[in-house]
Amino acid sequence: MKVLLVDDEPLALIGLQKILESEISDIEIVAAFSNPKEAITGVLEHRPDVVFLDIQMPEIDGLKLGMQIQAVAPGIEIVFVTGYNQYAVRAFELYALDYIMKPVQRERLRNTVIRIKEKLNMKVLMKRPDTNSPLICCFNRIQFKPNGMEFQNVKWRTSKAQELFAYLLHHRDRMVNRSVLLELLWPDVEEAKAAQNLYTAIYYIRQTLKKHSMETVSIHAGDLEAGYQLEIGEARVNINIWEYEMKQLGVMGERTVDAYECVLGMYTGDYLGDCGYLWAEHERERLRLLWLYQMNRLSEFYQQQGSLDKAIQVNLRIQRICPDEEECYFSLMKLYHAAGNPVDVEEQYLILKERIERELELPISADITRWYKQWKSQDTASSFVV
Repeated sequence: MKVLLVDDEPLALIGLQKILESEISDIEIVAAFSNPKEAITGVLEHRPDVVFLDIQMPEIDGLKLGMQIQAVAPGIEIVFVTGYNQYAVRAFELYALDYIMKPVQRERLRNTVIRIKEKLNMKVLMKRPDTNSPLICCFNRIQFKPNGMEFQNVKWRTSKAQELFAYLLHHRDRMVNRSVLLELLWPDVEEAKAAQNLYTAIYYIRQTLKKHSMETVSIHAGDLEAGYQLEIGEARVNINIWEYEMKQLGVMGERTVDAYECVLGMYTGDYLGDCGYLWAEHERERLRLLWLYQMNRLSEFYQQQGSLDKAIQVNLRIQRICPDEEECYFSLMKLYHAAGNPVDVEEQYLILKERIERELELPISADITRWYKQWKSQDTASSFVV
């Protein structure tokens, strides 16, 4: 994997290069630039697989530079490095593969590199797609789809076996130290007992995989069983396929909107959303932000086309999957007003009030409250100006 680095701070550049070269195998740093103006030339010369790109640089905004890189070399993966997480949504606007917070943590960087390798492998697989290959689904809950069969809900022997499989899948193709697994799953259990629980859970996982005809997925023990590694073989993971398909859509327009609807419809729930594992939260949030960003673009497109009903349906889908997303309630209030449905405006406000104030014990946004009071103060909803 060829990597190019761009950061106007020489020390940060050296630090990132050292971590990558010392911690990650199969990586070649083809170039590193502290002058962002040289980056485009470097990309064209070296044709890297991925560019690690600082966002905040004095001579050029990293996001703009990312756009230029993607324009001259489509298909290059970009990982943004930033000290501020408010850039996350804008990063996904460019279909960035990931964003890393400064100071860069070794474990976080390793996870990003694993994702890069998965994406590069996925590009190869998608060129020769095999619709009959086994599929592992991770939206909402884990499901299996063996060769030529329908989706199967997985019945796990224990909740610990389920979480162990999910954790190993999350870190697939990488050896996970046994001590990490024991601390994660049985933190308050004596080590010998916890180790026995681990062996039992792995046995249950293997039996479950066999029961669901997913033998291509396997767990391997390291030397002296110091760790375990899950390999998926010919199987594919649906979140990887979904993200790959998102990146192939291009500009949203009348010719592509149906494709957007189809791919966005594949997102049926958050990554391992029903499980709520804290260790999966970053990936869960990353995928959710990408989906929300594109769903909001889809809603805006339909509004510009005058298709209020379709825009309403988009926001109702957001509401079903992300019930805590306050902005979709506000969008629905304004859309229902524009469509002349005051009863639905009122209903959305009451649902939001119940969800935010009573269940989450948070105040409703001042902008929404102001809009609602102004709307209520009118003699008729039709006389209110958004």
